[in-house]
Amino acid sequence: MSCQNYGELKVVTVLPKLLDEVSGIQKEANSDKVWMVNDSGNKSELYKVTSEGKIEKTTSINAKNYDWEDLTSDDNGNLYVADFGNNDNKRKNLVILKIKKEDLLNGDNIEVEKIQFSYPNQTKFPPKKKDRFFDAESLIYKDGFLYIFTKSRVKNKQGKTMLYKVPATKGEYTAKYIAEYSNCNDLHCAVTAATTSPDKQKVVLLTHKSVLVFTNFNGDDFFSGDVKEYTFNHISQKEGITFKDDTTLYITDEADKKGSSKLYEFRLKD
Repeated sequence: MSCQNYGELKVVTVLPKLLDEVSGIQKEANSDKVWMVNDSGNKSELYKVTSEGKIEKTTSINAKNYDWEDLTSDDNGNLYVADFGNNDNKRKNLVILKIKKEDLLNGDNIEVEKIQFSYPNQTKFPPKKKDRFFDAESLIYKDGFLYIFTKSRVKNKQGKTMLYKVPATKGEYTAKYIAEYSNCNDLHCAVTAATTSPDKQKVVLLTHKSVLVFTNFNGDDFFSGDVKEYTFNHISQKEGITFKDDTTLYITDEADKKGSSKLYEFRLKD
C-alpha cells in the first residue's frame, strides 16, 4: 500500500440546507447531474442536483427511509438505494431499493423492488461490542451483482471493512462473504461510501480523510489487487462519492454545526 498526499479537494459548490445530511450520491449517466439522498430521519426522496448545487428535481419514493446510506446505478440506468445503515448492529430489515430508470424519468411516489438480505456471519442482534462489524454505508454495482462494504463500529478496528455481494434482483438473500480489508484504525478510517470508475477498472472507497483506490483485482475480490491511498487536506464527515469522469471524483460531506454540506471535486493522479 502506498500513501499519496495529493491533497487538494476543490469545492465545487455549497449544497442547499435540504441536503445538510447528504449520505449518498450517484452521477446520472450521460449527464452532468447527480442524484443525492439524505440518511435516517429524513424524507424518502431522491434529489437531482446540478453541479451548481441547485435541486432540479425531487422524486418521492414509496419506501421508508430507515437509514439510506449510499446510491449506485447499473448499466441500464436503474438506481439502487442502500437502506442498510445499522449503527447499533441490530437491524433485521436490511434492504436495497431498486428504482427503474423509466420511473426515475417520469414518475413520483415511485414503487420500488426490494432486495432484502442478511449477513451470513451475524447471529446476534446486536452482537457484543467487540463484534460489531455489521453497519454499512457503501454500495456498488458490477456485472449483475450489488457489493456491500461494511463499516466497523469496533474501537481500534474502525478501518476494517468486509465485502459481501447479493444479486441485483428482487428477493431475499443471505449475502455472500468475499473478503475483508483493514485500513488504519481510528474513527476517521471507517468506510463511508464506494464507487466504481466508468471502465469498471477501479473501485474506490471513501473515508473522512482519504480515498482508497483498488485496481488490478481478480474477479470481484476487489481487495486482491493493488491499493493506493490519496489523503485529503482536511477531515470532515464525507459520506458520498461518485465518478464525474474517468479521473475525477465528486465527493460530498455532511454539514457540521458551523457550516453547510459541500460538493467537491477530487482528481486522481497516477
